[in-house]
Amino acid sequence: MINNSIEKSMLGKEISVLLETFRRLIRRKANANIKKLLNKTHSADLAQLFRYFNNNEKTFLFNLLQKNNEATGELLSELDESIISDLLLPLEPLEVANILRKMGSDDIADILNLLDEDKAQLILEKLKNKESEELEELMSYPDDSAGGLMSFDVFSLPESTKAIDAITSIQNYKQAEMVFYLYITDENSHLTGVVSLRDLVTAPPNSILKSFMEDDVVFVSSDTDQEEVAKLVSKYNLLAIPVIDSNRTLLGIITVDDVVDVIREEATEDFLQMAGIGKDREILMKSTFDNVKLRLPWLFASWIGGTIAAYIIGTFEPFLESMIALAAFIPVIIGMGGNVGTQSSTIIVRGFATGRLELSKVGIVIWKEMRVGLILGIFYGLLLGIVSMFQFINAPSELGLVVGLSICVSMIIATSIGTLVPIFLRKLDVDPAIASGPFVTTAIDILGILAYFLIAISLMSKI
Repeated sequence: MINNSIEKSMLGKEISVLLETFRRLIRRKANANIKKLLNKTHSADLAQLFRYFNNNEKTFLFNLLQKNNEATGELLSELDESIISDLLLPLEPLEVANILRKMGSDDIADILNLLDEDKAQLILEKLKNKESEELEELMSYPDDSAGGLMSFDVFSLPESTKAIDAITSIQNYKQAEMVFYLYITDENSHLTGVVSLRDLVTAPPNSILKSFMEDDVVFVSSDTDQEEVAKLVSKYNLLAIPVIDSNRTLLGIITVDDVVDVIREEATEDFLQMAGIGKDREILMKSTFDNVKLRLPWLFASWIGGTIAAYIIGTFEPFLESMIALAAFIPVIIGMGGNVGTQSSTIIVRGFATGRLELSKVGIVIWKEMRVGLILGIFYGLLLGIVSMFQFINAPSELGLVVGLSICVSMIIATSIGTLVPIFLRKLDVDPAIASGPFVTTAIDILGILAYFLIAISLMSKI
């Protein structure tokens, strides 16, 4: 009952109804009705349902789907990686090859990379020779590169082609994944220009492509990082982007649907790392023990920071005993410093991720965040100082000044660390997203507490 309630809260109403319908039909072994429902259900919705089916339900439905290879391929392209591995593991290489045949080469390469090398090689041998060669080339590129994302099904024509002939060629060409743009090449297959379909159909029939093509083409090389590809597609509002080699030879194309997946994956990884729980995008699908293993190392930094902060508090224990009111404000110092530091680091990390922040402009950003910390510190310092005077009437008058000044200093420290650490990691070519988790907050906690007690001793030493 509890599990059903959790599922319904996570799923939309329509998907929840669909999930219950599938389960009811599976229990009744109503295969004919299940097949009809499978055919009517969009592959994206079906992939979402597979996250909530148990292993037996997944296997049962997948076996029913296999007789329709095209639908099975569409489903595999939408499924989570861990589910794909589980479904394909028990199948023979020929069975997998038959399922993959109708999928795009880029999707096939992604799936084969999930399997062990021996099985992937056996599957490649079962595919056509040309497909095998293309897939082996795709699999040779890193998964997070443009080469690993691209599809070889790109439509291109020579510069000397007439507009009317180009239109006829597109109409007769059935293999291209998506013809968003017509790419123009010279006699050596070097990319020289691009023509939009709108310009093509409105051009004079006998005009050659070179006369009206756009020669300022936005492209990427095969080793370009996928995050950079996503930035270019987003910046120039492209539906597809061509991939070239070092000689400017046209290799393939990356379509916007693949870029959307990249943006989602990169954003998910950043958010997970900023929360200090690693970067495994499928963490929701992991077991309790696997979740513990993933999160345990990241929390170790918080444990160390907490231990150091406890040691600092212990060092100042005699002073704290003489002025017990100081202890009441320790959580505020830690909490507000950590929050404002995380805000600063999040701004920097997302600035790098979206391309809005360059390393050449970091000086301006650092100074800006320090000013933000100062202003916030003054505001909340005054507010907390007034609260402390009313809350602890019998405490020394310096208490309000100590608390207010400490909050101000803590926020300046927090914004500085939250800004500097991601920038420093970026310069070291390390993903700055990892800085926004326990590492930044731990450093802020330690320095904030230390500053609090040093200020207190300096201003209240006569007590």
